[in-house]
Amino acid sequence: MRQRWLLLLDPVVVLAFAAIGRDTHERGSSIGGTLETAAPFLAATAAGWLVARAWRKPLALQTGLGVAGTTVALGMVIRRVAGRGTALPFVVVAALFLGGAMLAWRAAAARLAN
Repeated sequence: MRQRWLLLLDPVVVLAFAAIGRDTHERGSSIGGTLETAAPFLAATAAGWLVARAWRKPLALQTGLGVAGTTVALGMVIRRVAGRGTALPFVVVAALFLGGAMLAWRAAAARLAN
C-alpha cells in the first residue's frame, strides 16, 4: 500500500512533542536532548505500530487510536522505569498532544486520499 510511508509522521509527532516540551521548560533544543526526551515515546510508537498492525490500514482512525494509546501508555511506563517524571499533568498533556496529532494527520490524509 502506498500510504505506509505516512507512518513516518508518527515519529515526527513524537519529536515535535519532545522539542516543544523541552523548549517550553527551558531545557534547550539540542538534537541529542530532544532525542533523549523522545526515546521512550519513539520506542512505544514502534510497539504501537505492532499492536495496531499499522501497516495494514495506516490512515484508519482505529489504527491511530491504537498507536497513540500505546505510545502514551508504554512511553510513560518506560519513563517511569527510567526514573523520569510521569506527573499527571504531563500524562494529560502527552495524551492530548500525541493522541490529537496522531489522529489529526490520519484524518487529514484520509480526507485527501478520497
